[in-house]
Amino acid sequence: MGESNQQQVPLKEGFWTSGTPDGGPRLIGSRCTNCGEVYFPKKPKGWCLHCQQQTLEEILLSPRGRISAVTVVRQPPAGGFYHGPVPYAYGLVDLSDGLRLVSQITADDLDSIPVGGEAELVIKPLYQDPEGREIMTFMFTPVA
Repeated sequence: MGESNQQQVPLKEGFWTSGTPDGGPRLIGSRCTNCGEVYFPKKPKGWCLHCQQQTLEEILLSPRGRISAVTVVRQPPAGGFYHGPVPYAYGLVDLSDGLRLVSQITADDLDSIPVGGEAELVIKPLYQDPEGREIMTFMFTPVA
C-alpha cells in the first residue's frame, strides 16, 4: 500500500485491492450483468438500482480517469470526523467505466490541479491514528 515501516490499515476494508496483474491498485466495484450499471463501492449482494435485477458481479474499476471538477478545502469539516491534513483537494473523477467518483485529489500544488486533465488512482496515508498506524485511503493524482 505504500513504503513505510509503520503498520498501514485501510480507512475502509474492501474499497481497493493492490494485488492486480498490472501491479497497481484498483478500486473494487460492482456491475450489473443485465443492464451494465456500475457501482462503487462494491455492493456485496442485492438488487441493481437501475434495472431491479439481482445480477451484480464484482469488478475492478479503471485506475485512470479525468478530473471534471476540483476544489481546495482550506478548513477542516465540522464534527471532528476528519483527521487528515488541511488544505486538501476534493473533486470529481470520471472513470472510463462510466462512473463518476468523489475523491481527494493529491498534488504538490493543490491550486494547479487541471480540470479536464487525466488522473490515476493512488493509495496514500490520510492520517496517523492514536496507536501510530497509518490510515490509508484512495486518492487520485494528476498524470502529466
